[in-house]
Amino acid sequence: MLNLNDLALFVAAIEHGGFATASRRLGIPKSTLSKRVAELESSLAARLIQRTSRSFVLTDAGRDFYEHARAALIEAEAAEEVVRRRVAEPSGRVRISASVPTAQLYLAEHLPRLAQAYPRLHVQLDVSDRFVDLVQEGYDIAVRSHFAPLPDSGLVQRPLTVEPIVLVAASAYLERHEPLLEPLQLARHDGLLTGAAAGAWTLAAADGRQVRVEPIARMTANESVVLLNAAEAGLGVVCLPERMCRDAIAAGRLVRVLPDWQAGQVATTLVMPHRRGQLPGVRAVVEFLVECLA
Repeated sequence: MLNLNDLALFVAAIEHGGFATASRRLGIPKSTLSKRVAELESSLAARLIQRTSRSFVLTDAGRDFYEHARAALIEAEAAEEVVRRRVAEPSGRVRISASVPTAQLYLAEHLPRLAQAYPRLHVQLDVSDRFVDLVQEGYDIAVRSHFAPLPDSGLVQRPLTVEPIVLVAASAYLERHEPLLEPLQLARHDGLLTGAAAGAWTLAAADGRQVRVEPIARMTANESVVLLNAAEAGLGVVCLPERMCRDAIAAGRLVRVLPDWQAGQVATTLVMPHRRGQLPGVRAVVEFLVECLA
């Protein structure tokens, strides 16, 4: 079996017009280059180059050998590139778990672009509000939105966003009710609540002040999009993540009330098992989401 390196040296000597020029271009001694080509000729039992102190000419056998050697080097480079691309290009299935609002708010906009960027990657998103055990159920990533720090579970955590929970209402609602200038006035306003146990809001100002207020329960729902639509319909004041309200505020369907106050913060974090985080496909999804959301 011929040494592929010897083929590369032979081709280089031909393409550069001699051993001297090839040795300078390749950064190896001329004597080494000449010796390797001589060993190649010996293994083939054929003279490939007629060389004297004044000439460097391919023989007929050398000319035929050069064409095939050059083609072999091109194929070797192509084979190497195929493997490098396959290793470098994320592929396979990546299973993601997310809650309904997290999927709607953070993932729905970006996952199509992820699929376009990595055509050999199969993203499988499971949207559910139940608790998911990533390790036991075989998930690669969970995207979790949370109000308190996540427990130390031995999983890898990559923070994405931290955003305020703001108070918003429709202009039509505000026109029908007394102006909202102080948090305590919310006790006389209709509130859109996330649950029966969430009848009170704790509001915080930038200077550290905190106020606990109880609006009039006008509607209760444990789904944020329902509350957003109810607020746009003019049913009352609601506390929602700022990102969820952004488009409605920009379009004038909602306005911020008590803009100097917020009802806490919501953080969004990528969580994954250590071993899965090393897979190329998982790394690609993580870095993509970090870039898009953070």
